[in-house]
Amino acid sequence: MLSSESEVIEARTRQDTEKFILFPFDLYRNDPLYSPELLRDQRPYFSPQNPFFNHADVKLFIARDRGKTIGRVVSIVNHLHNERCGDKTGFFGFFESIRDSRTASLLMDRVADELRKAGMNRMRGPMDFSTNEQCGFLIDGFDYPPMIMTPYNPDYYPRLVEEYGMVKSKDLLAFIKEIPEGLPDKIERVARLAERRNIRTRKVSKKNLLKDMQVFQEIYNESWSENWGFIPLQDDELTFLAGRLKDVMVPDLTLIAEKNGIPVGFLGLLPDYNGLLRKMMGRLNPLTIFKAFMGYRKIKDLRLLLLGIRPSYRNMGVDAVMLSKAFRYIKGRFERAEFSWILEDNVAVIRLVEMVGGRAYKRYRIYEKEL
Repeated sequence: MLSSESEVIEARTRQDTEKFILFPFDLYRNDPLYSPELLRDQRPYFSPQNPFFNHADVKLFIARDRGKTIGRVVSIVNHLHNERCGDKTGFFGFFESIRDSRTASLLMDRVADELRKAGMNRMRGPMDFSTNEQCGFLIDGFDYPPMIMTPYNPDYYPRLVEEYGMVKSKDLLAFIKEIPEGLPDKIERVARLAERRNIRTRKVSKKNLLKDMQVFQEIYNESWSENWGFIPLQDDELTFLAGRLKDVMVPDLTLIAEKNGIPVGFLGLLPDYNGLLRKMMGRLNPLTIFKAFMGYRKIKDLRLLLLGIRPSYRNMGVDAVMLSKAFRYIKGRFERAEFSWILEDNVAVIRLVEMVGGRAYKRYRIYEKEL
């Protein structure tokens, strides 16, 4: 039982920030599905080294009781969001809590207070830190391990925020598909027709990664511009992202589509490294490196993380060409592919995924509350 001394403090010092980062390791210590990022990557992510901080006001909070950390949360005022969307919405993210409504309320109250002080009239989340990254609480699909760079949380989190008065803002879906012997005839046929129109694909080059990522940025910002909650990826964020992806991306699974030499589409698949991360538990040392090396060839799952096509080139088979090219590398190497995340009302993309046999197997929910 919590004492009357429980409180929420802002993590201002290096020591408190470390407690913020390490709390999930304690919370999930008996959960075999917890897949933490390496600590070496988390520390700069929660510091001004992260360029997201250049256009947002971010504060880290930890809840503690009698000196022990029992929860954490982040308040976010994303100025780019409010400028683009013309509203006054603030966000919460990186929420973690023991199974206790009072602790959750203390954390959410602190975020709400911070957002009100900043002039916000709505709180939405979880966003870690924006729709360009992980967002939403897992609400359905707890029996399945999380894929790389997707949310994972205890099943009581939705109840905690609903008891606090938050309601559904938007649901996000994840689809799964066993890798078939071949793609549907329709996709291969459309791909051949598109190739006759001079639509080609090329692999992203690690040597020229930043240059190719700039191509991705242009396509991504244009193709996703009408999506709910979308905020354009900034130049400094792109550089930061390229640094994080360089060691994990596979060129054969990261493709740029071009028509007559003009970039028109982008596809990015990542092997599901979460199985390795579960063995490494945030630590990078000779033993965990050895475990990762031995485990890499056992990875059998993929996640389709990125798919974007310039609006003026849609319905021309660009997606079919990229899927066909990627499939040649995937076949025989992997067993399943996840398509995520997809907005629940993005009918066009859902139909495309269902056309290749994908089935919805996870659901994430973003909540909001008027302040």
